[in-house]
Amino acid sequence: MPLVPVVPDNCSHVLAEFDCLDPLLSALRLDSGRLKCTCLAVSRKWLALGTSAGGLHLIQREGWKQRLFLIHKEGSITHLACCPHDEDFIAVATSQGLVVVWELQLERRGRPERVSVSWEHRGQAITAVCWDTSVLKVYVGDSAGKVSYLRAGSTKLGKGSAFVMFPVQTVATVDSRVVQLGYHDGRLLVSSLSRCYLCDTEREKFWRVGSKERDGEYGACFLPQFRGSLGASPPLLYCARPGSRIWEASFNGEVLSTHQFKQLLACPSLPLISYRTEPNYNPLQKSPQSIAFTKLLYFGDQNLLTWTDSAIYILTPHNGQLLLWTEVKDLLDVAVYRNELFCLHASGRLSHFSLLSAERCVERLLRREAWPLAATVCCMFQQTITTSRARKSIPIDRLEHLKAQLSVDAHQELIGQLEEVLTKLEPLDSASSSRRSSISSHESFNVLDCGIYRVISRRGSQSDEETGSVLNQSTSEEERLKEFSFVQEEDQADPDPQSRERMDTERSEPGMQFHLPLSFRPKPPRIALQAVKDSVSSFVKKTTEKINTLQMNSELWQRPELREGFQAEVFSSTSAYAEEMANEGQNEVSTAEMEMQELLLATDQAITSLQDPLVLLDSVCLEEVLLEWLPFLERILGPDELQPAAPDDSIMDESEEDDPQESSTCSPEEQNETLEPDVEGRCEVQLEANKHVAKPIRVTWPKPVPSDLQAHLSELATLYTELSCFGNTNPKALECQTFLCRYFFLLDHERVRRMCLLCHQDQPQLMSCFMEAMLELTQSCKVVEVIHRGDLSKSLRSLRELQPRTPPSLLAHLHRLAFLQSVEPQSLREDWLELALTHHAPPLCDTLTPDHQPRWRSHSLSWGYHRLLSLLIRLPSDFHSKQKMAATCYDHGYWSGYLYLCKELQQRTEAFSTICQLDDIRLLEEPDGVEPQTLDEWKFLIRHCASSCASADQLKVVNGEGSTNGSTVIGGRMGLESVMLLLARTVGSDSALSVLEDCGVQVELSDHSKLLCELLRLAERRQRALIQTMLERCDRFLWSQHA
Repeated sequence: MPLVPVVPDNCSHVLAEFDCLDPLLSALRLDSGRLKCTCLAVSRKWLALGTSAGGLHLIQREGWKQRLFLIHKEGSITHLACCPHDEDFIAVATSQGLVVVWELQLERRGRPERVSVSWEHRGQAITAVCWDTSVLKVYVGDSAGKVSYLRAGSTKLGKGSAFVMFPVQTVATVDSRVVQLGYHDGRLLVSSLSRCYLCDTEREKFWRVGSKERDGEYGACFLPQFRGSLGASPPLLYCARPGSRIWEASFNGEVLSTHQFKQLLACPSLPLISYRTEPNYNPLQKSPQSIAFTKLLYFGDQNLLTWTDSAIYILTPHNGQLLLWTEVKDLLDVAVYRNELFCLHASGRLSHFSLLSAERCVERLLRREAWPLAATVCCMFQQTITTSRARKSIPIDRLEHLKAQLSVDAHQELIGQLEEVLTKLEPLDSASSSRRSSISSHESFNVLDCGIYRVISRRGSQSDEETGSVLNQSTSEEERLKEFSFVQEEDQADPDPQSRERMDTERSEPGMQFHLPLSFRPKPPRIALQAVKDSVSSFVKKTTEKINTLQMNSELWQRPELREGFQAEVFSSTSAYAEEMANEGQNEVSTAEMEMQELLLATDQAITSLQDPLVLLDSVCLEEVLLEWLPFLERILGPDELQPAAPDDSIMDESEEDDPQESSTCSPEEQNETLEPDVEGRCEVQLEANKHVAKPIRVTWPKPVPSDLQAHLSELATLYTELSCFGNTNPKALECQTFLCRYFFLLDHERVRRMCLLCHQDQPQLMSCFMEAMLELTQSCKVVEVIHRGDLSKSLRSLRELQPRTPPSLLAHLHRLAFLQSVEPQSLREDWLELALTHHAPPLCDTLTPDHQPRWRSHSLSWGYHRLLSLLIRLPSDFHSKQKMAATCYDHGYWSGYLYLCKELQQRTEAFSTICQLDDIRLLEEPDGVEPQTLDEWKFLIRHCASSCASADQLKVVNGEGSTNGSTVIGGRMGLESVMLLLARTVGSDSALSVLEDCGVQVELSDHSKLLCELLRLAERRQRALIQTMLERCDRFLWSQHA
């Protein structure tokens, strides 16, 4: 990557593009060649887009959501204008000369209405549209020089106002085509091809701005002035002139001065900061530019904006300077609101730019984590970034973090340039730093954009608690030492300034304004270790100073000779114990934070790797990523036996406790010799015992973990469980059952349940572990109390009312119900099935006929315990139990369960006969449907369907209804025609007709069915030809390789 050039010192602002509007255009279908965006307008709340087909899309800027679509049949939309003082009104101009004012009524949830319509400019091209700044008036100019206005009525103006149609009035007719219109405080500014005119609309007076004419498209606009202590100054007029000049005129039209920008434009263009391309700055481009400013717009803070088809220019007329100019290709139209501008390109594409200072641009890029682009802007605008004023937006630590995010391999030169910038950074001004130093010891503060320091008191904060804890510790030590007749002076412990500074840093850290990709801001390992070192060293220093003070005080007083040794021993042991405990606490806290940070970094790295489809879809790469992440999980969240320990020390302690005299008499070498075989023996015994001891299942979190980290850990752990169950071949990896027992608190229960069902035949122990974990997890549920009472009816009712009701929890409660009784679980399951089929179930007369046959369409009836019945039927069981459950379902008319069990028992003919009697062909096509698999099954289904249709026709003839020959298809009924079409989709049209001939069945196909058969034949022929072509190509390729 080449070195980033540095812009001049006077360049402090940039145009930046942070949003991509291409998905919006794609959703509105405005990115096609047939339909394009023709114009746009913007306000605080809306972005309005006009199309070539006469459509108006109203987009809500917050979230970029389409709120309204209005259609105009009077031609394409050429101009749009949003009302500046009431965003419920918008003016639309079409290519046929129509001007419409719409009242949107979105706040009142009403229907948009055309509150004013003007055909005053019929047959002319409308060239400019602008709103009055106080009332609902719209001024319109056309290519003939005619300027008119129309007034809109609205219900907001009072009763009856919406029904009053105000006449359209002509304001003036100028000498040539209107280029631009502007309005401010009762004055209308009209810019034509030759002059600028100022019109007082209330007094109907006109002035010409200046005396010299011009020839061409030149714009003009009002520029409001700052409000001073004596009130608001009248706005100024700015009118474009040839040769990159602009007139500055008063509110009465008197020319005050002429600004020449031709020589100012002889400077290189500043790059556009965008995600689309890298910023490119060429300092050698310095040719003067003579530009016709076709439009002038009030933009940002006292700026003027103009553009050509290839560049955007921003001017500061109050000092006659050029703020910046940037090359932008194929510009067609521009709409502005405050410091934002929306550009319409000739290709129909939209761009959203923002005018920002360089430091604000870097801050926005840091929030969006665009690290290389932010570093490039820092290096390019380093004269602005290094100033002390920029520290309010981008402190030094943010720039340090930016440098750490850059890749050493890809951005080596950029990192070098950024390091040079870091060496030139200026801190905040001295006055600010002195004020900050005076309040930083006890209070935190925030520097607002206006320069005000907002102070937050820290009384009662953690640093004060530390001070109090040190004082309490000193007092307790003094009291303990007084018991041994020490006479001491009171000693007050001063809080350590390093500790206080560290606590200030930690407390101010959550208030950082920039966003990091992690759930909480991680500290770099070097900084974290340095903080731990400082903390421990400060505490040791304080303790040492206190010990020295106590020893000096104790030496000044006379103490009995006999107790001197004993007191010194007690004192040293007490001080050593206090120091050891404090250091232990510090180390434990710092170690826990560092371990959690390591787990967070490892988890984020694994999640980032899994974003690549090539890794996620490759089992080998996926296993490598998960195995790299697993050691961090084992070390930090693993069971206690996996934590690092010192078994030799524990064994030594036990031996010493058993026989202290013997251990004291042996030499160290003899102790090692006697302990080594004992240790080996104990380890062997422990390993043998672990093979037969059941592994404990962990269902609760052992440590507090952030919520977003919990979600990522759950995803990775569940993925590892599935991978280890179905495709794990690595000997270093944990077994699925072991991982499930250790980290069940991380897993997704529903995915684990499905996994256990899929692998039940090969690994039945997984289901046992899963059930044991779910039983322990649901132990605190209120349903357990009802189940323990032994009432099955109340238990089932409680299960029905259970919320949230998930399959894993229901399965656990059913398992608890099964093993609560002293009977065989399978027989108890049949009792539950019988009970669920008789409660909240449809009557038998609605599901079975008097001759015990399925009643027509009775499978569509609702069952109260449908989910429970589905779970009971799908539980693993033997062949005999499934037969019993199928018979029970048939006796009660639960046809969906009966068909599922027939499919499991391979009783397909019974299923086909039941489907024909239920008369619903969807039972063959659904995911759980029973579709014929062989030609014999198809023939059986066709014959059975023909007999069912014949019996139904006879029944209809008896009842006086017409016959249908069994060929009509009504609402998914089982007709011969529908079965034939289903067969044709499976084996082809010709084969289906031959199967019908073999069965001796004739079907009169409808026109729709004949067309479908022809389409199937055509698709079959094309598929056959495609296969033949591919085979020939493969054959030629193989022969060419063989040759």
